Amino acid sequence: MELTFAHWLYGIFTLVIIITMIFRKGVVLPTLLGTFLIAWVYKGSIVGGFTAIFNANLVAAQELFSIFLIITFMLALLNSLKDLGADVRMIQPIQKVMVNGHISFFVIIGVTYVISLFFWPTPAVPLICALLVPAAVRAGLPAILAAVAIALAGQGMALSSDYIVQVAPSLSAASAGIDTGLVADRALLLSVIAGGVAILLAYFLYRKTIRAKDDPQNEVDLNTLSTVESSKNEAKTSNLSRWSKVFAIGVPLTLLLVVIYMMYNKLFSGSGGLVGGDGAAFVGGVAVILLLLSTIAFGKHHALDYITNHITDGFVFAFKAMGPVIPIAGFFFLGSGDFSGTILGVEEGPSLLFGLVEATQDFLPQSSLLAAFSVLVIGIITGLDGSGFSGLPLTGALAASLETSGMDAATLAAIGQMGAIWTGGGTIVAWSSLIAIAGFCGVSVMELVRKNFLPVIIGLFVMALAAVFVF
Repeated sequence: MELTFAHWLYGIFTLVIIITMIFRKGVVLPTLLGTFLIAWVYKGSIVGGFTAIFNANLVAAQELFSIFLIITFMLALLNSLKDLGADVRMIQPIQKVMVNGHISFFVIIGVTYVISLFFWPTPAVPLICALLVPAAVRAGLPAILAAVAIALAGQGMALSSDYIVQVAPSLSAASAGIDTGLVADRALLLSVIAGGVAILLAYFLYRKTIRAKDDPQNEVDLNTLSTVESSKNEAKTSNLSRWSKVFAIGVPLTLLLVVIYMMYNKLFSGSGGLVGGDGAAFVGGVAVILLLLSTIAFGKHHALDYITNHITDGFVFAFKAMGPVIPIAGFFFLGSGDFSGTILGVEEGPSLLFGLVEATQDFLPQSSLLAAFSVLVIGIITGLDGSGFSGLPLTGALAASLETSGMDAATLAAIGQMGAIWTGGGTIVAWSSLIAIAGFCGVSVMELVRKNFLPVIIGLFVMALAAVFVF
């Protein structure tokens, strides 16, 4: 395809954003400026540039609001449990397993991976953050490392293979014109290689930050998990201890039943199950009902006011922590053909990011090794839109065109799938669902990206190298 000046300008600003992230600086300014200039150039109107800034942020807010909403509901629930004192009781049994931060790191990884394989990481994150992360932090695992563990196991290793749900391998296989099962099998093995390398590397890089069980900093991290400030609500029940025990048992059991139901629905109902957004909606709805019950138990008729406070505090926390992600996402949505039309106010918008990638296809090498790394890099680039899935048709088609005697299309498609989903699924872009993990763990999403970056990139390159020799 023929590249326009808008394409080149988009490429330049994408490089500027990546370089800015590498130097650990904020990227909101270049994303807003880039959105304005690119829209101005594309439409040939400065007014179009102004409206595009607003539209890009509006589209991003609409797309990401479900993540903000589930953060709000889960934090509101956790705050109501904190009023009852049930949050401390709830994690006491788990603390027997999580005897220290090192074991906690790997327990979180194992549980996250298994749950995420069945119904994607989106609904798994609030469950794990509500039940396991507080116990892990009390055992000495820093909140940022808990977030790293969840991201690498769920958004990375589980989602990149998508072996149970098989949305990702289906997209890759359809574009490559091959059987879905072939891509799924390759992706499962490659995801374990990439995940194993990334997880072990992250552990050895950051293990010295794991603290003793009685370190005062553990309490500081705990306070950031559920709320930004202490609750001012007063108990209106004379049976606080009893209700605390009831909800300390009832909430984990309810969330466990949610997990069991979703797994059963997926494996035996034949309906495809509650996955992705539907799974998150189910978890969020259950959280709201638990919030109602716990608030009533704590405040009786004062629950009418208390629940408003909890919801408001949840929204404030979600937007304060995750708000800067919206303009960043808006810029990358501008590069996607799915959203650029709405942002620019045209019927059919340009695919600026994918257009740049497609333009490089004629220059890609034909050897197995270089073809594998080329598909991987292109997958990583397409993942910059924060989706991970939107680039799979491109990497699948590219895999079919680059198939060689030493590297079949299924393996190349799986490699591209790894690059796209590990990046945009996401583990190393802040404008993906990674913001939910950061929000629940009370850490900076940009700091989480920096922690994940080196382990993920090394894991992906080791995976690609292994694929050349294994397949």
